[in-house]
Amino acid sequence: MFLEIHGLTKSYGAGENRVEVLKEMDLAIEKGEFCVLLGPSGSGKSTLLNIVGGIDRADAGEIRIQGERMADMDEKRLTRYRRKHLGYIFQMYNLIPNLTVRENIEVGAYLSEKPLDVEEILHVLGLYEHRNKRPDQLSGGQQQRTAIGRAIVKNPDILLCDEPTGALDYKTSKEILKLIETVSRTWGTTVIMVTHNDAIRGMADRVIRLRDGQIRSDERNAHRTPAEELEW
Repeated sequence: MFLEIHGLTKSYGAGENRVEVLKEMDLAIEKGEFCVLLGPSGSGKSTLLNIVGGIDRADAGEIRIQGERMADMDEKRLTRYRRKHLGYIFQMYNLIPNLTVRENIEVGAYLSEKPLDVEEILHVLGLYEHRNKRPDQLSGGQQQRTAIGRAIVKNPDILLCDEPTGALDYKTSKEILKLIETVSRTWGTTVIMVTHNDAIRGMADRVIRLRDGQIRSDERNAHRTPAEELEW
């Protein structure tokens, strides 16, 4: 199995203020799967994503990616793990304001031993004609496309998406989902997407519903709905 999670537990606070966010969670994801994590606010979905991403640490349990155990990693190895395996797309774009579109994407390429071709990504994401613009010259959708380019140019094993369309309008949201779908199919990237939008589940291979820090259901879609056909 590509990604294995066993007995994952995480809490915040202490004493009477202690809140258990993840409760001995078990999960396994195959390489190339497109997984959507659904759940209400406080269900633990973003915490799970952050722990898989090496941004946060679990209290107990373990995560393995291709046999590598995260708990055994010091900070240096954890940094290498992030560079080798992971790409991130957040609701906020976090672009470098004084760099162009091309340069922001190239930042991701510099972090990888096996980057994808920047020119190809610019064309796939519809950014080629905007390649020399700075973020303040772009629309929100174009900024998110640039953030996607920066994440995927690393050629990551896993693309972690935390509400990637949360700040976008309906039309732009569907465009961004279509691009993430293209990334998944073109490069065989494993995608784990956190969302509160129930309609997005149709485009996934697998839909995992969380509530109160536990997996309540884990279902596979017999037929994926193309992103452009989603309605909400």
